[in-house]
Amino acid sequence: MKLDILAFGAHPDDIELSAGGTIAKAVAEGRSVGMVDLTKGELGTRGTAQTRYEEATNAAKVLGVEVRENLGFADGFFLNDRKHQLEIIKMIRKYRPEIVLCNAVDDRHIDHGKGSKLVSDACFLSGLVKIETELDGEAQKKWRPKHVYHYIQWKNLEPDFVVDISGYMDQKMQSVLAYKTQFFDPNSKEPETPISSKNFTDSIEYRSRDLGRLTGVEHAEGYTVERYVAVDSLFDLK
Repeated sequence: MKLDILAFGAHPDDIELSAGGTIAKAVAEGRSVGMVDLTKGELGTRGTAQTRYEEATNAAKVLGVEVRENLGFADGFFLNDRKHQLEIIKMIRKYRPEIVLCNAVDDRHIDHGKGSKLVSDACFLSGLVKIETELDGEAQKKWRPKHVYHYIQWKNLEPDFVVDISGYMDQKMQSVLAYKTQFFDPNSKEPETPISSKNFTDSIEYRSRDLGRLTGVEHAEGYTVERYVAVDSLFDLK
């Protein structure tokens, strides 16, 4: 299966929170999209690895993606090393995406920046013919995505570009709130966390609305890049 976009997240819910609108819009436009979670989120204060799996499955259905996989790396303790890079390379070569989305380059949670660099490095290495990988007993061919874009998470990083997600905010929020154990619930008896407050849930909306305000649309999601973004014409810009 070849995908147009392959989105990676260190934890189940990372992608939905920061790129859910982009993905929903891409799917609606007929693009093929997949999601890969690096860990099961097993160190999360609220819920369990099993509930996160169920929530991730439901969120993927909301967004309409073609596939979602979990690599089962150790939450909090995975490394940007050969072993982990090879597992990412296998996913890139399996799905051959044109575009890869991945974690913020710098963020509050240590897994986010670490996951960002891990995926970015693996995207480069995946294009080297002398790195040999196999999946299900078959040799894989080299593949390097054309673009790697980093979504924005807890910290208010300055985006290099934004995606207009007007009309897809409700679908994005449905995918986020599929993680019932993680986010605001006034009846929950679970311990409070930085992302379980109503303020955090509200921030998803007001961040996208503010990025939209700054760019003349209703809602937007921001991304940073590793190399300059080019357009064919000035008229391509909103």
